Amino acid sequence: MYKQLSSGIKISITRSISFAFETYMAKIEWREDKYDLTDFVAHWQQYVLTNAAWYDKVPQEMLSSVAFQEELANKINEVIAKVLQQAPTDEQIKTIEQLEKATGKSMDYGCKAEATFVENKLKALAN
Repeated sequence: MYKQLSSGIKISITRSISFAFETYMAKIEWREDKYDLTDFVAHWQQYVLTNAAWYDKVPQEMLSSVAFQEELANKINEVIAKVLQQAPTDEQIKTIEQLEKATGKSMDYGCKAEATFVENKLKALAN
């Protein structure tokens, strides 16, 4: 079913998952011990219902289909894995190192999205 959607809708779904995951993780400050899949899915669903343009373009019977829900769950897992595997950029690493020196605070990060969070947090501390 998911494969039947237009490429534009599939891209929009992927972006909504990625954005919701990154905002959810920022909300819990990238603390793995606070991550809860149920909470994340609720966060993503709320985002979809209030902000995602793709939701109204997918037929209701498809949205409520068990097969579609399973495909969507697989897509969520795939997108999260991709976000977590994307390495921080050299520029991010350099900026974070400079900010750590300036603030005297050291923060761990493992992926590009988490590095963005750390960079923003360190910038806020530096100001």
